[in-house]
Amino acid sequence: MIRNYFKTAWRNIRGNKFYTGINVIGLALALVISLFILLWVQDELSFNRFNTQAKNIYKVGVIGGTGPTKQVFSVVIAPVATYAKAELPEVKDAVRIMSIGGNTPFKYKGKVFTEDKVAFTDPSYFAIFGFNLISGDKRDPFPSDQSVVISRAVAERYFGSEDPLGKVVILGHDEPMKVTGVIDNAPANSTVKYDLLLPMSRFNRLAYTEGNVNYDGKTRLASMDADWSNFSFETYLHLKDGVNLNQVAKKLQAIHERNKPEDKPVPYVTQSLLLTHLYKIGESGGAIETVKTFSIVAVMILIIACINYINLSTARSMLRAREVSMRKIIGAGKAQLFIQFVVETALVFAIATIIAIGAMYVLLPFYNDFSGKVLTLSLSNYQIWLCIAATLLFTLAATSIYPALLLSSFEPLKALKGKIAGSLGNVAFRRVLVVVQFSVSVVLIVGTLIIGRQLNFIRNKNLGYDKENVFSFSMRTDMQKHYDAVKAELLKQPGVISVTRLGANIINNQGWTGDNDWEGKASTSNLLFRPVQVDETSMAFFKFPILEGKMFTGAVADSAHFIVNETAVKEMGLKNPIGKRMRLWKTNGTITGVVKDFHITSMHNKIEPVVFTYSPSNCWRVYVKTTGIQAHKAVEAATQQWKQYNGQIPFNYSFLDEAFNNLYDKEQRTSALFNLFSAVAIVLSCLGLLGLATYTAQVKTREIGIRKVLGASVTGVVQLLTREFMLLVGISLAIAIPIAWYAMNQWLADFAYRVTIGWQVFALAGVFAMLIAFITVSFQSVRAALANPIKSLRSE
Repeated sequence: MIRNYFKTAWRNIRGNKFYTGINVIGLALALVISLFILLWVQDELSFNRFNTQAKNIYKVGVIGGTGPTKQVFSVVIAPVATYAKAELPEVKDAVRIMSIGGNTPFKYKGKVFTEDKVAFTDPSYFAIFGFNLISGDKRDPFPSDQSVVISRAVAERYFGSEDPLGKVVILGHDEPMKVTGVIDNAPANSTVKYDLLLPMSRFNRLAYTEGNVNYDGKTRLASMDADWSNFSFETYLHLKDGVNLNQVAKKLQAIHERNKPEDKPVPYVTQSLLLTHLYKIGESGGAIETVKTFSIVAVMILIIACINYINLSTARSMLRAREVSMRKIIGAGKAQLFIQFVVETALVFAIATIIAIGAMYVLLPFYNDFSGKVLTLSLSNYQIWLCIAATLLFTLAATSIYPALLLSSFEPLKALKGKIAGSLGNVAFRRVLVVVQFSVSVVLIVGTLIIGRQLNFIRNKNLGYDKENVFSFSMRTDMQKHYDAVKAELLKQPGVISVTRLGANIINNQGWTGDNDWEGKASTSNLLFRPVQVDETSMAFFKFPILEGKMFTGAVADSAHFIVNETAVKEMGLKNPIGKRMRLWKTNGTITGVVKDFHITSMHNKIEPVVFTYSPSNCWRVYVKTTGIQAHKAVEAATQQWKQYNGQIPFNYSFLDEAFNNLYDKEQRTSALFNLFSAVAIVLSCLGLLGLATYTAQVKTREIGIRKVLGASVTGVVQLLTREFMLLVGISLAIAIPIAWYAMNQWLADFAYRVTIGWQVFALAGVFAMLIAFITVSFQSVRAALANPIKSLRSE
């Protein structure tokens, strides 16, 4: 019996190649995209879950600033970990991480390597994050301040097949570091990833014991654990089961305020390690919104594919009425017919599934490049099978049960007499399904248009300063000491217009300080400033518009002068800022200038208070403006200067335009994926319309023939066949537009500076949807209208 079901199903599939092709292509395409999305979502949700202790590990943050500068910082002071571990019974262990930043040079046997993932940390790092040492002493990973623990990948790059333990590498120019441990490479789904780890005790010695870090300009600090002002350390606490997180945060705040009362209040927050990848610490939103959106899109695409199958199956039921009736007359029961049609659907689905899995293996490398992921499709991974099985069962159920019930419910005598034409196709239900699938497509089209407009708005918005044809690079100590000579040499090059230096990254300044005071400051104010150290040429280089006062001239007195932006003046509550007293850190001076507001961070953030200080000795980044055409010569000249002062260390630079675009890499990938999803949704919807249009033309063959014999034009016949479909697409627009408006307003809410959603976007989406629907339906309608009416009537 089972064999007969499959033989019959296969015969019917082969006999209807056109409809089978539409169904198989549609289902396979939907499965490929949906499974890719689900793999992506699964990867996003898996971050840090490899760590068996993750549910009890919490990141510490602190709330700083007032008014528009209020924000949650994910780095805190060094003493937090030490005091928490010593004083809080809820804390089992603690670890601090201080990232060194990119392009850190290491040398081994004359070969230079530049590393991006380098940090100082405590020995507890390995136990808390589950990064066990492959080799080395787990009880004492850093025997001395000259120790370094490296990842397996670094060990292979530096030493090949040699045993790395005991090998000495050179950090920077001349600091020997002994390899005392090797850890396995951090998983791709880890938020904590470092390839070279240095002992925190080394940082403490260099910065405090041997350095000159002070608290009030007079008292020298002997240890980082006495520094309550340096917010530079990612801090994680390993807590006991069932602790009250709010109580832990309040105790951390009490510790801080006890040791530095002038900071009151200093609210602390905690965040589970399992949430750090998808959620902003202490705030709502984050990457989880993208995960939710893509999950919904995956379901939407599956729904569109299912609708296509259901529509074609129910529409074609009229053509199979006599087949079903004859089966019933010769003894087939409803259950047997139901099984027959379920088997037929399952067979179509099996073919689509095989094609989809094969296509995924072929397309996975391209998808990884496209999405920025490192996903794998391993059929030995039970999680992938669960993901595929859940998707297949949902789709199989949705695409087989209703058509099978409909086809097995015919009354034989009525079907043979042709009296069930009105009910067989379940026209109203089909119309609803078409409206649903095109509503989904229109929402995705609107989303694509608005995301594209927002990214275009960001790229073309005036930042408030000149960034055209400017590249920058960071100076190391020797080059910084000889900056004037470097600048003079660069200015000799034909491709160089001007050169300046800053103590900040002008594209994405991450520096801030609340250590400030000014004339008339309210006692409750805790305003944060974005500080930028400059020299006398910086303001003119970037063409910052001066609104009041004057620029820096390079005079000695400038070291006690401050230039602020409009937002700073507003938030400080100053009506006539020029000449007002101000203090920043330990420097007391006066405000001598006000510049027009400009963007110094991502446009996700509002413009914040900025203060410029004249401090050439603290400027560590060079900015070079070129002619554009001869930019390559300017870069070559900068490379030569770099080699002169930095030997074999590779030269790294970036143009400001590129660095600016990199700020929105996530949004650009989201836009690209949305374009892909919209295209797939449109293709699937068009496949469904094509199938329904073909069916409509098929069942109206006699009507079309009679109309043509009576003088109907090709245009008139096309209108007859397309009118209903265009009406359904119009209804889809009416439903989709408010949904899309709400969804995109939610997405844009994450930007402080955003486009407005005007009616033009919806009009364009509507015209586009109508156009592609009309082209799809007209393709089959024109064929039917051009057919010979005599042949049509004869076939009937």
